[in-house]
Amino acid sequence: MAFSGTKKKIFDTALKLFAQKGYKATTMRGIAKEIGIQQSAIYNHFKNKEAILDAIIEELQKSDMINLFGDKDPKEYYKKGKAVLKKISGMFKLMSYDKKHDLLFRFMMQELFNNEKIAHFYNEEFYQKNVKKLSTIFFLMMQDEMIEPTDPLLLSSEFFAPLFFYQLQITRLKAENKSTSAASTLFEKHTDFFWDKIKVKDKKDGTLF
Repeated sequence: MAFSGTKKKIFDTALKLFAQKGYKATTMRGIAKEIGIQQSAIYNHFKNKEAILDAIIEELQKSDMINLFGDKDPKEYYKKGKAVLKKISGMFKLMSYDKKHDLLFRFMMQELFNNEKIAHFYNEEFYQKNVKKLSTIFFLMMQDEMIEPTDPLLLSSEFFAPLFFYQLQITRLKAENKSTSAASTLFEKHTDFFWDKIKVKDKKDGTLF
């Protein structure tokens, strides 16, 4: 979403305050005060606070955390084997250190149990788009005897869950001004460990195994 000028300041400030204090606790007056403008000026750009929330959800829908696979068909991914998982974990790591994605992630985690729109978005957009798509990729890998046969949906959830935990840890450490260097290595270690456990052991391929 390409906002500019005052509208961008309102959006960026609202996102920061929503991530810090929560959606309900943040007021339009508080947003205006943080920017240094009159509260009435906000309404020239956003009808109300919910309109800002809708704009943030729209931004989430276009973010990498939701569109990990883009619009590509799973058949274009599965033959890459471990490289697919490395790409996913690498994106999670990059998002952990990107200021905008970090705020979007903090906001989503903040509101997951407090906001029906965010809860619905998280379930429908993240779960449906990414967990199920990765499970399809795993299923195709099983069909091609690249990885051991098991429940692909469970496997997909098992791969994603630690990535969320690591991202949450880095967000927490940054908020406390603590070092994230040790936590940042976990993304790659998880991918190596996970692939080693699921790959078909008697396959020999230097690029994938």
